[in-house]
Amino acid sequence: MAKITLKDLSHSYLEKQNNNADWALRKVNIDWKDGGAYALLGPSGCGKSSLMRMIYGNYRADSGSIRISGTDVVTATPREVMALRRGTIGYVSQFLRVLPRVPTLRVVAEPYILAGGNEAEAEEIARELLLRLRIPETLWQLSPLTFSGGEQQRVNIVRGFVHPYPVLLLDEPTASLDAANRDSVLDLIVEAKQRGAAVIGIFHDAIVRDAVADREIDVSLFGGN
Repeated sequence: MAKITLKDLSHSYLEKQNNNADWALRKVNIDWKDGGAYALLGPSGCGKSSLMRMIYGNYRADSGSIRISGTDVVTATPREVMALRRGTIGYVSQFLRVLPRVPTLRVVAEPYILAGGNEAEAEEIARELLLRLRIPETLWQLSPLTFSGGEQQRVNIVRGFVHPYPVLLLDEPTASLDAANRDSVLDLIVEAKQRGAAVIGIFHDAIVRDAVADREIDVSLFGGN
């Protein structure tokens, strides 16, 4: 089970004219140590997505630390961050970003392979997940970039769940999904929790949040100057 500790974490946007930082997040102190799912709450623009991107290493932190299984993301080298992403942190964003012309089956299987898994086993797991999220087998050899928005989002989701990451970051994973596919995603989240993963998510859908969240964190409490 991964332990995630945020200590005195601060992140600013542009500098104001008086040279004082325009803080997006300030003095964030959170200790995720028991697994389960944590829902990040707060109004639009309060820093929920920024916080997750800092945990993933996409956004810089001005101060403080983000310790995940002994590694501080804030001071880690690019190689250390990439190692965390390969084996420890899965991230489902709102948009699918993959290379063109790569078949969907390979796109989904790739994170498992990069984490050191067997290629045949990776494709077997990818097939199972694609079926669970109702992506027709006739599409698996096509690039997901040719799919509809909803289909791309489902490919993005299963790509995030193909490897059993100890930490899962989910940014509105059920946005624009129908009820059947939403329920399938809920099942995946519950299964991740059952194996001990720490799930940190933005769930604007109250049905989803109530179904999976064990705790709620109001990110707006860490904003402002």
